[in-house]
Amino acid sequence: MVNVVLGSQWGDEGKGKLVDLLVGKYDVVARCAGGNNAGHTIVVNGVKYDFHMLPSGLVNPNCQNLLGNGVVIHVPSFFGELETLEAKGLKDARERLFVSSRAHLVFDFHQRTDKLREAELSGRSKDGKNIGTTGKGIGPTYSTKASRSGLRVHHLVNDEPGAWEHFVARYKRLVETRQQRYGDFDYNVDEELARYKQYKELLKPFVVDSVVFIHNAIQANKKILVEGANALMLDIDFGTYPFVTSSSTGIGGVCTGLGIPPRNIDEVYGVVKAYTTRVGEGPFPTEQLNEDGEKLQTIGAEFGVTTGRKRRCGWLDLVVLKYSALINGYTRLNITKLDVLDTFEEIQIGVSYSLRGKKLDLFPEDLIALGNVDVEYVTLPGWKQDITKITEYEDLPENAKKYLKYIEDFVGVPIEWVGVGPARESMLHREVN
Repeated sequence: MVNVVLGSQWGDEGKGKLVDLLVGKYDVVARCAGGNNAGHTIVVNGVKYDFHMLPSGLVNPNCQNLLGNGVVIHVPSFFGELETLEAKGLKDARERLFVSSRAHLVFDFHQRTDKLREAELSGRSKDGKNIGTTGKGIGPTYSTKASRSGLRVHHLVNDEPGAWEHFVARYKRLVETRQQRYGDFDYNVDEELARYKQYKELLKPFVVDSVVFIHNAIQANKKILVEGANALMLDIDFGTYPFVTSSSTGIGGVCTGLGIPPRNIDEVYGVVKAYTTRVGEGPFPTEQLNEDGEKLQTIGAEFGVTTGRKRRCGWLDLVVLKYSALINGYTRLNITKLDVLDTFEEIQIGVSYSLRGKKLDLFPEDLIALGNVDVEYVTLPGWKQDITKITEYEDLPENAKKYLKYIEDFVGVPIEWVGVGPARESMLHREVN
């Protein structure tokens, strides 16, 4: 059994919390894309754990965890995050954590060139806007992967005669090409190579052939949960390009990032924030640059776990959600942070776009068009009640249930979980057919 948790909007929906809720039922939790540019917090027994690159399944002492071939790995951050989690009490994490030999390596020079590339792209843009990169080197690493000049984990840990010399030669050539493009930026090649010679031995115990690992788990009828990073609207193909990340963040990335055949995927859980947020630049049709937007930002504590950046806030956009469901094929939805709407007299939902008076059939691929759309809203009454202490779905206020039913009917996907507060237990479960 392979089930998948995916973000349905622009990220930060609360995927980690659903994964945390589910991991006790799974034998393996795997990540398929992204790097340490993602981030979420899980609270267990009063201890707060921040995850950026490592799978959330580490909080379950009986769960194996895999970083798949589609993930890009900054080795210093890998060990730094692992040590931080261990210091907070995670037991036997090293014995339960595995890294794909096919995963690409993020080097410090990738991180240096990330901001240089951001400035370059901003200079080319007519409006001077940045992509909104986290500066973690993710984009430049995927670029070298696509250009077939990158270095993978197996290049680093290989013990065959001449393997280290081959690694060094490829590495130096990669740095030289970046310096040819961006100039002679301050960077010490020898120091980083010396670090990676040490990392070679430290990383070896974690490295596996992830195709063998995941298919052995499938054949053994193990329960596997795939933890998506980012979200569909940040997908390199289906998101608001170019204001996207550099990987396939949708259902396709699960197959290519782990080597899992589509027929082996059972349930696809779409995580949806009860309103909409995004970080960085790019059109955002339902954004509220007013008191409502500020209220959502304040009550929802909308700051990025990885970057600390303030998130832009707006009403729930069902055009985005329906488009996302069309591509990812969600079988269940998890609505998160419903309690953030507790104090609103009225709540708006974006239900359609029109461009110069013509209604659009689907979310537009062109950002100029997207930036000019008019949004049609439906207004629903708020419930004006604190729902954070509610433990059963049936006990939600009627207006909250109506809000959820509107979402469910519009998208055509049943809602199984509803988040009503920040605590681990603040997730209502609802039986659905």
